[in-house]
Amino acid sequence: MSFLLALHSLVRWLLLAALLYSVYRAYTGFKKGGSFGRLDNLLRHNTATIAHIQLIIGFVVYFKSPIISNFYSSFSTSVQQMEMLFFGLLHISLMLLAIILVTIGSALAKRRKTDVEKFKTMFSWFLVALIIIFLAIPWPFSPLASRPYIKPF
Repeated sequence: MSFLLALHSLVRWLLLAALLYSVYRAYTGFKKGGSFGRLDNLLRHNTATIAHIQLIIGFVVYFKSPIISNFYSSFSTSVQQMEMLFFGLLHISLMLLAIILVTIGSALAKRRKTDVEKFKTMFSWFLVALIIIFLAIPWPFSPLASRPYIKPF
């Protein structure tokens, strides 16, 4: 399980980096009217792939987590505690929504006719997904639930 947690931590930061860079490339391509080249298409595809890998790893970690087991075994009291509610329902729901948005955005951008439309589609869908991910992260300063930036194993 510790290998899975380490992989989960690595892929989560990789996904954030890929999304940030994708949003940046899409924004600059859209604003400058650049051409949607091989690198942009590869970035679009790889960002969606990393998101799917993170989803699979996240599901495994979620369903093996003792916190989640406790959440569902005492559901009526757990939903009254903000941190338990956050990890039991909010985090997974928002992350799943974000990955669905990345998937849709990637598929739509791939099918757009012009380069500007591809950049604009990728930018808007990936940006909304990134914002949702930032909201769903248990930052150390979050009022909902807090965790350290990098968890020790």
